[in-house]
Amino acid sequence: MRRALVAVCVAALAVPASAAAHASLRHEFPAFGERLHSSPAEVTLRFDQVVDALPGGIRVFDVNGRNYAGPVHARDRMLVARVARLPRGPYTIRWRAMSLDGHVVSGVWTFGVRVPAPNVVDDSVGAGGPTTAEHVVRWLWFVALALLLGGIGFRLLVVRAPLPRRFWIVTGVAAIGTLEVAIVAFLLRCEDALQLPFGNFLYGDLSPIANGTRIGQAFVVMELGFALVAALLFLAWLTDREERFLWPAFVLGLGFASGLSLSGHSAERASSSFADWVHLAAACLWIGGLVQLAAVVWPQAPELRRRSLLGFSRLATICVALLVGAGVYLSILRLPAVHDLWRTRYGDVLLVKLALVAVALAWGALHNVVVRRRGLVRAGTLVAESAVAIAVLLAAAVLVDSRPPAPVPAAPAAVQHR
Repeated sequence: MRRALVAVCVAALAVPASAAAHASLRHEFPAFGERLHSSPAEVTLRFDQVVDALPGGIRVFDVNGRNYAGPVHARDRMLVARVARLPRGPYTIRWRAMSLDGHVVSGVWTFGVRVPAPNVVDDSVGAGGPTTAEHVVRWLWFVALALLLGGIGFRLLVVRAPLPRRFWIVTGVAAIGTLEVAIVAFLLRCEDALQLPFGNFLYGDLSPIANGTRIGQAFVVMELGFALVAALLFLAWLTDREERFLWPAFVLGLGFASGLSLSGHSAERASSSFADWVHLAAACLWIGGLVQLAAVVWPQAPELRRRSLLGFSRLATICVALLVGAGVYLSILRLPAVHDLWRTRYGDVLLVKLALVAVALAWGALHNVVVRRRGLVRAGTLVAESAVAIAVLLAAAVLVDSRPPAPVPAAPAAVQHR
């Protein structure tokens, strides 16, 4: 069975993917993210094959949505559009062209005239910001990450012994989910930035977002990193040498999880990024371990129940302390004033998250007291506690995609007149 799986994986890797026939952008002016000292006379796009111009194929928008580009002309493998004089400010370029294969290729990038270029994902003209679908997908990614890292951490730090087959099923599905859901989340963010219907989005140029933004770069690095983690997890199951492969998978998984902290709103300062990573890692170990306890140990390994419960209680205490400490620190940094808790959307979501965390902690504390005094544990209690903890991840997913309230600028000092 396992040899057959290996053969299938090798065959899948050996089969080359078919090459795309549609045109690809090779060079553009102004360049992606460029800061120009003066207004450009024209916008040029160079492709790897001949393309046809479309009406409105190049549009140059200011922050108010005004288009400064003129008619588009095709020159061999180039598209060119004259541009009216651009005042100082940030600009968004949206383009479309017809490939030789009949597909309409599209793209977007930003630049600035005597100012830094805006963020192409969040601040380009037309981008609407995170949607409900993005929040749900990000939550699913958090759940998959928690089941993966928390599951491996539970096996290595709590049980320290082989677990039933369900452990491999849960962590294996979580590893695949971490990779696949991240792709969906990235595509949704790109779709919002490109502002294209899904049929045209399939031929959108994502290279500026993938290579020129922190979100794109973090996505590429994290996908490669978690593919390695998945491979190590697979080898641990395949070879029965769990300790040898699970430890590097665990360490690498925690390390690559920092990509989210380094690419989001926390990346503005090093201390914030570190606290955000600690917050995420602690939540993954706590929630993933709780699910392992409820879904793997309790129904399938009765002989491990007591040892697992006591070991997990010690680990959960540390994780919760880190979770609360990092969360308080981040709240102080991100909320300029206390009233932002109930006057801003970010504060409202944070209050919901805090309420869920309080319920989960109270539930866990009560559960601990009952276990220590009466020695009774019910599987339904563990499942309910896991559900509340996973709901915490939903609030966290919304917070990650939300922009914290901006600090109130200090009032200018009063001028004294003599």
